[in-house]
Parts: sequence; structure tokens; C-alpha cells
Amino acid sequence: MRITVSKENYLKAIAEAESEGETVKAVTLTRWLHVSAPAVTMAIKRLKRDGLIRVGAEGQVSLTGTGRAIADRLLNRHHLIERMLCEIFGLEWYKVHDEAEQLEHAVSADFERKLAEKLGQGGLCPHGNTVGLDSPVERRRRGWKPLEEAQAGERLAVASVFERDRALLEYLDRNGIYPGARLEIANAGESIELRSGGKPVRIGRAAAAQVWVK
Repeated sequence: MRITVSKENYLKAIAEAESEGETVKAVTLTRWLHVSAPAVTMAIKRLKRDGLIRVGAEGQVSLTGTGRAIADRLLNRHHLIERMLCEIFGLEWYKVHDEAEQLEHAVSADFERKLAEKLGQGGLCPHGNTVGLDSPVERRRRGWKPLEEAQAGERLAVASVFERDRALLEYLDRNGIYPGARLEIANAGESIELRSGGKPVRIGRAAAAQVWVK
């Protein structure tokens, strides 16, 4: 069985969507991968034929053991590449996800092993996320919550951000909201008013929902 870049992208997207608590269906993959519905339908047929996914009676898509192993390998490589780009080469934190999306398919097992030896396994990526699947349930278990749930008067630190939206990442960076940033919540109405690094910031609730704080 030939594992193409397209198949890898679909398998990783399924794993990532599951980690965000979504029930994965064809429409989910259309949204996550920004591809057409017919393209997703054909991809699902190929992945099912190859024994990489299962499709439920209502169209729910889940990974088989083989599909999960491929997705986990990609997630680990993506994590290591993001850390390499930021920690070794100094690339801005909000740029590394897009670069890693391209490089993760070209990394050999030998290079992956060298990266792990250099950086260490596990740890956090530049967006504050752990390698593999880190669900909202697990984040709340650690005492984190979305910034949109912040209350006036709270002093919080940014723990992690949703990394798959470059425009969002650039917006957050311009406003001093990044992993490790200290926030003082001034008001929590229709938008969140806060101070970061002494700078007053107003952030919409849709963006705040993608930022986890502790």
C-alpha cells in the first residue's frame, strides 16, 4: 500500500479533529482541509479501501490501528519540526505551523530520530501544545480554560493556542497574546478587554475561544 502525502494529510486531520472533540464526518474534513466535498468523498473511499479508516452507519469516520499509527507518526514529526524551526532556527512562533505542514512529509526516520535526540521527546511546541492528541477535556483536567471564559479581575497566563489558523496566530501575536504571556482581564463582555505587557487589548470572543489560559 502506497501512503501518499494526501493520505497522510487526511489521516492527520481526522486525528486532529478528534482531539478537538469533533465527530468526524466528510463535512468535517472539507472544513479542516479546505478541499471540495467530491474530493473528500473520493479520499474516504480510498482510505476505507486501504484499511486506514472505518466509516459508521451515519458517516462517522474513525481511524483503524494502521491509520492511527500513520497519523501519530505525522503528529510527532510535525511537533519536532515546529520545535526545531523555533528553538534552533529562531523562526517566529506564528510561522512554524505552516512550514512544518510542508516539511513533515519529507522527513526521514533517521532525521526524525536525530531531532528527537537533539530536542528530546515530548515537551511543548511553540504554540503550547503537546505532541499527539490533547483534548479539551484533558486541558480542563490540568486546570486550563478558554480565554472566553475569563472573568474581570483575573490574572492569567496563556497556556496554548489553536495553531491551524495563520491569520489568528498573527492577530494574537500583534496583540501580545502568545504562550507564556501574562494577561490581566479588565472586562469580559461581548469582547474580552485585557492588558498584555502593559498594553490594552480587546479581543473578540471567537478568537478568545481558541486561546487556553491558566
